[in-house]
Amino acid sequence: MAVKDSFSRIFGLTDKTDNEEIKQIPVEEIVPNPYQPRTVFDDEKIDELCQTIRTHGLIQPIVVRVRDGRYELIAGERRLRATRKLGMERIPAIVKEFNDSQTASIALIENLQREGLTAIEEAVAYQKLIDLHNLTQESLAQRLGKGQSTIANKLRLLHLPQGIQDALLSRQVTERHARALIPLKDPELQNKVLLEILEREWNVKQTEVRVKQLLELAENPKSEKDAKPRWKAFSRDTRIAINTVRQSIDMVIQTGLPVETAEEDHDEFYQFTIRIPKNKETGNK
Repeated sequence: MAVKDSFSRIFGLTDKTDNEEIKQIPVEEIVPNPYQPRTVFDDEKIDELCQTIRTHGLIQPIVVRVRDGRYELIAGERRLRATRKLGMERIPAIVKEFNDSQTASIALIENLQREGLTAIEEAVAYQKLIDLHNLTQESLAQRLGKGQSTIANKLRLLHLPQGIQDALLSRQVTERHARALIPLKDPELQNKVLLEILEREWNVKQTEVRVKQLLELAENPKSEKDAKPRWKAFSRDTRIAINTVRQSIDMVIQTGLPVETAEEDHDEFYQFTIRIPKNKETGNK
């Protein structure tokens, strides 16, 4: 709560709820927050919240404002969803008088403090805060207590094609996958590599290798035949076997060993070459 109060103060908001009247308002009279940055909600987490509410009740009220004769949600989307799922007719709420800018800021800040936002939702939230408060990336980073590079890396995702942003939103690819595609610049090429990532279930390292290959081809054009990657169609079992080996290699790398790997796609077989140093000190020299 201290962090939330700090954010509210930094952004010029007064979201204090001490000594404010809590009302029981009809759930059916509450409309969504148009500034809600979260578009994907985990049903399992909502179910867990439902169980908590069944056992202990709704401890923290939601926050709303009166808008066109109805209550517009400001903070508490997950609580409201759980309440509706439980079939409750009323929900405890605090009615505030906020303008559009304040409403948007509170919704954004509340969600940025919670886990589970996708990278693209986080990027959208940062951009909206920048626009609402006329901030630079650096000043936003200072207000949120984050590194300026963290903000910049997230915002770069918004320049990727919509298809890649959708893949991030649905968690089909990771943020590191998406960032690896940024140097390609050409949206058509970025979308092409996205399809390769999904079809071949590439990890980040494999994606970076593919991007590097395409960038080198752009700098040093070859014949059309040579320029085409020699990807073969694998059976499902072969693809599973290859990805299992890759995952095992990644697990070894995560232990800190400087493992060297290479992959070769031959006509009749797929070859892995793995070099593991006999001791960590030798490998780090």
